[in-house]
Amino acid sequence: MSDAPARPAATGTPAPPRPGAVVAVLAFSGIVVSLMQTLVIPIVGKLPRYLNASAADTAWAVTATLLAAAVATPVMGRLGDMYGKRRMLLFSIAMLVTGSVVAGLSDSLVPMIVGRALQGLSSGVIPLGISILRDELPEERLGSATAMISASLGVGGALGLPAAALIADNFDWHALFWTSAALGVVALVAVVSVVPESKVRTGGRFDLAGAAGMAAGLICLLLAISKGGDWGWSSGTTLGLFAAAVVILLAWGFFELRIDQPLVDLRSTARPQVLVTNLASVAIGFSMFSMSLVIPQLLQLPEETGYGLGRSLLAAGLVMAPSGLVMMALAPVSALVSRAKGPKVTLMIGALIVAAGYGLNVLLMDQVWHFVLASCVIGAGIGFTYGAMPALIMGAVPASETGAANSLNTLMRSIGTSVASAVAGVVLAQMTTRFGPYALPSESGFRTVLALGAGAALLGFAVAALIPRRRAAAATASAVAGDAPAEAAASSRA
Repeated sequence: MSDAPARPAATGTPAPPRPGAVVAVLAFSGIVVSLMQTLVIPIVGKLPRYLNASAADTAWAVTATLLAAAVATPVMGRLGDMYGKRRMLLFSIAMLVTGSVVAGLSDSLVPMIVGRALQGLSSGVIPLGISILRDELPEERLGSATAMISASLGVGGALGLPAAALIADNFDWHALFWTSAALGVVALVAVVSVVPESKVRTGGRFDLAGAAGMAAGLICLLLAISKGGDWGWSSGTTLGLFAAAVVILLAWGFFELRIDQPLVDLRSTARPQVLVTNLASVAIGFSMFSMSLVIPQLLQLPEETGYGLGRSLLAAGLVMAPSGLVMMALAPVSALVSRAKGPKVTLMIGALIVAAGYGLNVLLMDQVWHFVLASCVIGAGIGFTYGAMPALIMGAVPASETGAANSLNTLMRSIGTSVASAVAGVVLAQMTTRFGPYALPSESGFRTVLALGAGAALLGFAVAALIPRRRAAAATASAVAGDAPAEAAASSRA
């Protein structure tokens, strides 16, 4: 047993790890995966013509990614804890490349949906990356690195829209997916070359029945949320899916509590620090996505409406891009605040900044710079919150459960964004104004969605205030934020 650490060279794992290079590679991988999520936005309206299918059918190119991501994120986290986080990271990126190639070769609906679903299986990259950092980085670097990896989700989303619009405007639409495949290959090679395999593993047997039950419940829930607007919120299909989700997830929870090696340790999840952080994450996820739903639409609506600015999709993407850079720039600041005051305080500050950004946007909607300012303020708040949430989660669970716990937290944020999309869709569909023969979302409708984003951020603040200040949890969270003694690091790796 004593010579086990000498084996990495035989498996192709670099030794010793270089912290700066590891952080850079994991951040790049996170950005690549988050770019994938905005990849089809510039061509959504054109997909029916490209794929010779109806708009309702081509919408599955987006829905399939959402559903695959929801299932894959917690499963990859658990498999990473059991069999190696680097191994699951490589698998996730390989799914991104495979899905990009399939979509890049597609000219019909089914291959496109398959390719987008495979791309969605890569969503575990960011929580796996954060978990690798906990296992491999020295404590003094862990806080800022964790915040940077977590912020890469927002960075990729903000930069992805203008990049995708630029490619779609100047090249064949398949080039979007070939670009994604190329970036995925670069990330794959970089991970193989730089990122070490963690020695912290739980082992055991994978809970296949639990994975199937969770997948069924989440698919029913997210399908109802994402398609309820199309099918009708009171339709039998939508209500049946919601009811099925409740029944399946309750049965799944009952089952998970009674087996020795569950997919999700619900007892750990029920710890107050983990539970309350995850609830706050849903609200923060809702708040984050409201900006992405409103600002691009307002920028692109015709000036003749009286509130639209008549800009192109590329211009709208460029307006959003600075917010991603702000998120990345404030990652170290988030870590410093967490080190000094604790990640709970950082999360609360971030939520207030997000609410302030939405408040600004409700008042300032007349000029392009108004949207740049508001999105940058919101991005600053998101940078704080996304740096704090992993620190809170890792401060409450042992190292052997890091992958699963971080993945579940990422899933909670995704549920928040899905709910935001559904709620915004209902609001904007109900609050309309006539523009020639068309009914467009009204200015008051957009302001309502922005106000809901502010309200969700304030709700996140209130929920975060309930996170308990336990001495043990605070000590571990401090270690994640980069202020722990060396012996705490040693014990977390034991």
